[in-house]
Amino acid sequence: MDKQATILVTGINGQVGYELLRSLQGLGRVVGCDRAALDLDNPDAIRRVVREVKPTLIVNPAAYTAVDKAESDVEGATRLNVQAPAALAEEAKQLGAALVHYSTDYVFDGTKDSPYVETDAVNPQSVYGRTKLEGEQAIAASGCDHLILRTSWVYGRRGKNFLLTMLKLGAERPELKVVADQIGAPTWSRTIAATTAHVVAQGLAAQRGGDADWWREHSGIYNLTAGGATSWHGFTEAILGIAMGDKAPKVLPIPASDYPVPAKRPANSRLAGDRFAQTFGLRLPQWDEALRLCLAD
Repeated sequence: MDKQATILVTGINGQVGYELLRSLQGLGRVVGCDRAALDLDNPDAIRRVVREVKPTLIVNPAAYTAVDKAESDVEGATRLNVQAPAALAEEAKQLGAALVHYSTDYVFDGTKDSPYVETDAVNPQSVYGRTKLEGEQAIAASGCDHLILRTSWVYGRRGKNFLLTMLKLGAERPELKVVADQIGAPTWSRTIAATTAHVVAQGLAAQRGGDADWWREHSGIYNLTAGGATSWHGFTEAILGIAMGDKAPKVLPIPASDYPVPAKRPANSRLAGDRFAQTFGLRLPQWDEALRLCLAD
């Protein structure tokens, strides 16, 4: 293997992709692609770019994440969440490259009482969840070396996400009503990117040391979420409490049934991080600690 790895990163204008470009610095030649450079709606374009770049590693945070819109745009969600990762995986297999891909808690139905582990039965309840699961399955079927990292409730200081929405609404309204009966771990996009970089560093160092099988031996699905859990209501109270202090509006808890949306969400989105911690020696910070860092940034 060349001493200088080439790392292809998709979706660099997204929450996680933007952070990955920064976190992966120093690990190799990082080639970042936005939609203009890599049209993930077009499998032929994907194959052409991968063959031109010849990456050692592909990191794919790009996805169709408009959960409610996906219910009426099945084809669009399928192209980005199934066909694109399938093409990336097949090209990675041909090149002998590894693929790091991100998935979601929405592959589960949310009926379990305790945090989900990687081997729990999947049962997605939305088009988004189903297409993300089919993307996972396509990657595994390709036979490429891969890490599938399931995360949840991703937020950051750019793009469209719950944090930015609540900061905007909190500044505009004296009172907010927020769902309190869905539980998960809000996970900062920078935490995801930084932790990914630590894992990538382990893999590349192992390869440089002569362990050609490191990626294959570590291939599989891992949960990658912040520690602890809260509700959307609790997350909102924390966001506004940290950002606005005494000026924060009142946040009233409501059941999900009072806020109907096209796509069904899991009531329990908690993912156990033990397998990731035991395999890579890494454990993500508590969700509220990361939130404070994000808001202080």
